[in-house]
Formats: sequence, C-alpha cells, structure tokens
Amino acid sequence: MDKILEIKDLHVHYFSNRRTVKAVNDLSLDMQRGRVLGLVGETGAGKTTLALSILNMIRAPQGKIISGSIRFNNTDILGMSNQELREMRGKDIAMIFQDPMTALNPVLTIGEQIAETIYKHEKISKAEAWSKSEEMLETVGIPGVRAKEYPHQFSGGMKQRVVIALSLACNPTLLLADEPTTALDVTIQAQVLDLMRGLIKTNNTSVLFITHSLGLVVENCDEVATMYAGEIVEYGTVEQVFGNPLHPYTRGLLGSLADYSKGSPRLRPIPGLMPDPTNLPKGCYFSPRCPNVMPECHEVHPQNTSIEGHLVKCHQCQENLHVE
Repeated sequence: MDKILEIKDLHVHYFSNRRTVKAVNDLSLDMQRGRVLGLVGETGAGKTTLALSILNMIRAPQGKIISGSIRFNNTDILGMSNQELREMRGKDIAMIFQDPMTALNPVLTIGEQIAETIYKHEKISKAEAWSKSEEMLETVGIPGVRAKEYPHQFSGGMKQRVVIALSLACNPTLLLADEPTTALDVTIQAQVLDLMRGLIKTNNTSVLFITHSLGLVVENCDEVATMYAGEIVEYGTVEQVFGNPLHPYTRGLLGSLADYSKGSPRLRPIPGLMPDPTNLPKGCYFSPRCPNVMPECHEVHPQNTSIEGHLVKCHQCQENLHVE
C-alpha cells in the first residue's frame, strides 16, 4: 500500500517560565494513501500539536520540534523552505482547525479568505476563484450569497463550516481534521462527513481524524491510534482496537461510554488525571492511573509490541506475549 505520511521518533516541546512541556514524546506513525486514521485521547494528549507538527507550524521560541522526522510523499517536511511550505499548506496538506474563532481573519470577508486560497494554489482567475468559494460554502450548507459577509456575522457552528469549506477548497491529498464536527448540529455534521467521504473516494485523500467521539471513529475510520501523554500507546485497524483493546487506557476510554445494551447506564470513568507534561512519570506514563500496574511499570518505559499488526505499548501485553 502507498505510504503518504511517515513520522519517526518525533519529540515536540514548549518552553515557558523555565519549564519544559513535553507535548509529543518519541512518536512514530505511518499513514497510507486513501485511508482514514482516527486519533483519540483525552484533552492534553498532544493530538493538535501532532497535527501542527505535520504542517511544520510549531513556532519558536515557545515551541520547538526537538528531534525526529516527518516525511510527506517521501519529502522531508521539516527541511522545507518557507516558500515550499506555503505552496504545500492548503493544497497538498490542509487542516481543519479546532477553533474557528481564531482560524478566520476578522477583517476579510468569508469569500475573500476562501477565494485567496483557491487563487494562490490553482491556475484560475480571481473571478473563477470567487465563484468556486461560493460553491464551497454551498457544499457545507451556507448560502453562497453570504460570501460577502465577515466572520463576526456568523454563529460558531457556521464559522466551523466555513473553516471546513476553506480546508477542502483545493482538494488536498492529506486532510488534518482537528475536531471538525464538534460545533455542528447532527444534520450538518452528516453533510460534512459525507463531503469528506466524497473527497476520499474522488481524490484518494488521506485523513487524520482527531476526535473525542469514538462513535465517529467506528463509522468513518479505517485505523485508529490511541494517544496518551504525547505518545501512541495503541494502534491498529478499527476492528482490532475496538474489538480487542489491549492497552488499559484504550479499555478505559471504551469503558467510560454508557452501554445501555447491558442494562446499566452508569459510566466507568478512568481514575486520576493526565500526567503533568513538565514532569512525566519515570516508567509508563499511564502507570499512576492503570488498574493493572506492575512494579516494572513504574521503572521502565514500555516499547511497542506487535500482535499481528496490532501495536501496543504495555508491559503486561509484552509479558502475555512471551507466556504464549
């Protein structure tokens, strides 16, 4: 299968008040062309930082990619010039940002912002770019005539739809969707997901789908990666991970969902909180919250264990594999 994105040993830190926030830690991840990868985990796990790193948008001095490599279509993103990055962003790789309030320019009309992206990346006239911007608004449920209006004239959910239209305008090869449907009602959410599926089918687009909704992952993704404290702790197909979750954190996420089929709507939340990213535990980052913790978990950081392509970072899984 054609590999479109390859991330190896990525470390990303943020610096503030003499403290170092270790946002992404020794992360490796591959994506295949035309596939949808769901990225799940609690707030603060580092999901958005990973997406920004793929676009090389971690800005110094507050943030820095300490080490690692990111290759897109076999090209080193971290070695690109500013001009090469400008040409790539929006056309080859686009991102649906989580917060539409900060993603849109308040002094430009909605149509100008979408048309500018189209005009800069496609060889068409400004009039054609404007016409296409109106079409993109129509595809996300906004009348094209509203292209002349400014962001402050739109509700939060409509701003989110504008950001989605902006991201899909140039038919990107890789789409980074950071909580793309959070602010949308159910009807528009379905329309947007249908639009993304159409893009995948027509252009063989790959999607990194960042979400807190495990239901959306099951319905829309091919693979799923569970992220905790800046690292991928479990990775596999949706059937592998949800059908047989191996990592205690993944099982905790699934257990926190109400299962009415068993007659018990009571939730089972994961005890404790995410670790302080400025002071991560010595061994497994999940060990302070893990119900199956062993002495080794507090001392040694686990490595990836592969079980028929199903990857997991867990000492217990490694022991079980050796026993078998």
